[in-house]
Order: sequence, then C-alpha cells, then structure tokens
Amino acid sequence: MHDQQPPLMEPYARHVLVCTGGYCSTDRRGRAIYAKLAGLLQREGLLFGPRRVKRSEAPCLGVCAGGPIVAVYPDGIWYGGVTPELLERIVVEHLRDGRPVEGAIFHRLAPSPTR
Repeated sequence: MHDQQPPLMEPYARHVLVCTGGYCSTDRRGRAIYAKLAGLLQREGLLFGPRRVKRSEAPCLGVCAGGPIVAVYPDGIWYGGVTPELLERIVVEHLRDGRPVEGAIFHRLAPSPTR
C-alpha cells in the first residue's frame, strides 16, 4: 500500500465549465473557447488568489443545442452561443466585475429554498 497525500483544493471563487463536445456545437468550437479561457483569466488576474476561477472542460453538459455552452458556478448561470468575443465579456464583466452578461444567459439555476 502506498502512502497517498489526501486531495487538496486551493480556494476558488467560481468554477467555469465549458462544453467541448460535438452535440451542442457540431464543429466543437467549445475547444477553442476553453483554450482561450486560460489566457483571459490570466490577463484579468483570476488564475490565482482569493478571486481564483477554476476552469474545466466537459464532453457534454446535456444541452445538445446552441453551443458552445459555458456554465458559471456557484452562480448557476449558463451562457449559449459563446463566441471568443462573448467569452471576453463573460470573463471581464461576470467573472472579474461580478455582473453577468444578461443578454447572453439562457438559463439560471433557481435559488435553493431556505429551510
């Protein structure tokens, strides 16, 4: 049996999921969106520190139309038809400045009921 270190997660403020599969965007434009995301996060100072934004790619987010799809959590905000230009707005306006790009949102996760 090997001694394994327990998993360690650095603190982060938001998690961005990018669909890179071929169902929502048959030409897989999500791959280019995902690749561009790292540079934009770095440029805006969001790769490290308390405002850190994690990014993950997913082969399918279950939407299957209107891609590329980008989801931002814990906000529960989903964007569709994400272009490089829209991605830049999402990073600057939503992730950096905290103002979602309203006209590009196609779904919001309903807030959990308070108990």
